[in-house]
Amino acid sequence: MKLSRRQTLLSAAALPLAAAPSLSLAAGHAATSLPTHRDFTLGDFRVTTLLVGSRSVESPQNIFGMNVDKETFDDVSAANFIGTDAAQFFFTPTVVNTGSDVILFDTGLNAAGTKKSLEAAGYAASDITHVVLTHMHGDHIGGLTDDTGAETFAGAAYVTGQVEFDAWAKQENENFEKKVRPLAEKMTFLDAGQDVRGGITSVESFGHTPGHMAYMLESGGKQLLLMADVANHYVWSVGYPEWEVKFDMDKAAAAATRKKIMDMASADRFPLIGYHMPFPGMGFIETRGEGGYRYVPHSYQLI
Repeated sequence: MKLSRRQTLLSAAALPLAAAPSLSLAAGHAATSLPTHRDFTLGDFRVTTLLVGSRSVESPQNIFGMNVDKETFDDVSAANFIGTDAAQFFFTPTVVNTGSDVILFDTGLNAAGTKKSLEAAGYAASDITHVVLTHMHGDHIGGLTDDTGAETFAGAAYVTGQVEFDAWAKQENENFEKKVRPLAEKMTFLDAGQDVRGGITSVESFGHTPGHMAYMLESGGKQLLLMADVANHYVWSVGYPEWEVKFDMDKAAAAATRKKIMDMASADRFPLIGYHMPFPGMGFIETRGEGGYRYVPHSYQLI
């Protein structure tokens, strides 16, 4: 479906400049200039986002807004204070410390980067009691093992969605065979609506991958959704959920999921953490016009 420029820009409002990713963090920029983690408080939970990588990617309309014309993409980007020559990508696993368990959601691109951010946040790999995989793209499973094939989190239990695992197990995917299948006997498989632990519940969010799962955290009467890759950019994906994304395996299902999750977040006013949102990865959602949304970055609400 091609969206017209008029349909896309109808009732549009600029997203906050503060949320715009910096394009100064180009490849090769000193890693020491980047943050490593950010702590939040959700009831009795300590929630920590880990920045395990960031890179600049040229020609973003080759990835986002594939079903809209260039003029529309350029105009929306300009209205939101972002260029169209490149986009900054962020890779952000999340640690949830419940007091009794330390749960890592996704493992980053590689073991070394994830361990470095964990250690900066005060955790060792051996502290992780559970590893939850939201889905099985390479940037989420890369840290499961190191370059020798050794488990990074050997003392942890592994949890993932049943639908997701079954879908990848039927394919011939090198990353899955190398990183995930060897751990299958140690895994617990969930369906939607099941708990990882008390206060952490799986939420069906299929489309980006066949069995992609988000996870709702609840503690002290507060909620927070770990949405993983439901939306991959705060403007081109959150703001315009029907814009097609290259990495969505079922683009129609992914768009429907984005609208469902954004409707939930805006109606119930809970924050969400996105794996690829501008670091520290947390924000709120409000509606914008008909069928659109605005990402409001976290400032100090959950300190």
